[in-house]
Amino acid sequence: MKTNSVKLSNATIAYVDKGEGKAIVLLHGFCGSSLYWEKVTPELSKNYRVIAPDLPGHGESSMDKGYYSIEEYAEMLKVLLDQLNIQKVTMFGHSLGGYITLAFAEKYSNNLNGFSLVHSTAFPDSEEAKKGRLANTEKVQKEGIKSLIDGLVPKLFSPDNVEEDHIKVVKEIGYLTTPQGAISALTAMKNRIDRNPVLEDTPLPVLLVAGEQDQIIPAEKTFSVSRDNIKQRLIKISGHMSMYENPTDLISEMNEYLSSI
Repeated sequence: MKTNSVKLSNATIAYVDKGEGKAIVLLHGFCGSSLYWEKVTPELSKNYRVIAPDLPGHGESSMDKGYYSIEEYAEMLKVLLDQLNIQKVTMFGHSLGGYITLAFAEKYSNNLNGFSLVHSTAFPDSEEAKKGRLANTEKVQKEGIKSLIDGLVPKLFSPDNVEEDHIKVVKEIGYLTTPQGAISALTAMKNRIDRNPVLEDTPLPVLLVAGEQDQIIPAEKTFSVSRDNIKQRLIKISGHMSMYENPTDLISEMNEYLSSI
């Protein structure tokens, strides 16, 4: 997929811009890129304008400062949309992208038609998870990005659904992440706040997507709030990466949700 780029005050953001119609934003997870959505974008862009950015230090995007908070990632996203003259979007955030989506919804709800968490959660990191973020930061500092990616990627997939082709593709995407890009994201995830109140208070239509066999974020962590405006959908035959493991069902759920708002 052809990428464009725009220079912001503190990063150069690469992004895919495909299709016409109502705008949707696809945000990838940690050490991913817009390529995470390569099976999804062609289908959704038949009916919508799909914007899929690379987060700073990920994919083809650079970063001009050392660290960004989850809130700063959301602010950069708002600037990107302003640059593209897009007033309203429906936002889908995978994992780390979901944390950013919640921060965006908290601050810029007027710019959303709705939002979705895909294999993500409104909960903050547990103390154990925070220790894991620090350990991974040290791993990157001492051993480099490749060591982190090689250890991380196999855990993203369902144990019953590990395909070498998928593992290889996701590793290659991960290797493009700069060490500072990974460390910034790890720090932001470690320090993020509880955003369940966003789910509890939002009047917007919400889609929560979980993987039946997700080893990273179990379904109960995704389905943290039940309200009439929140759809909860479980993807079968999937771990943390339904966009690779079961893209047909993921696309179906996304399209159903989009057509309802």
